Amino acid sequence: MIRLFRTIGLIEGLTTLALFLVAMPLKYWFDYPHLVPPVGMIHGVAFVVYLLAMVVCLWGTGFTAVQWLRTTVASFFPFGTFLNDPMLARHERAKAAA
Repeated sequence: MIRLFRTIGLIEGLTTLALFLVAMPLKYWFDYPHLVPPVGMIHGVAFVVYLLAMVVCLWGTGFTAVQWLRTTVASFFPFGTFLNDPMLARHERAKAAA
């Protein structure tokens, strides 16, 4: 289940990049705002799925309160899901080895 959550985190992070590096520059620099609503909607859905998947996929996997907090906070910052992924990968490897 951690692998599924990592994949969802990757998708959430990629939608953030699409919004910040493609849609918003097109809106503000090239006066082309048409991509912001659909990309923003996709990112919003991905964000909600990330939060729901965090509870479903990580519940009962032995995460500490600090790891839960870190994973939650990571969803609120650009690139946070990418920075949190190595910790998730270590936890996934430890669970597989056990």
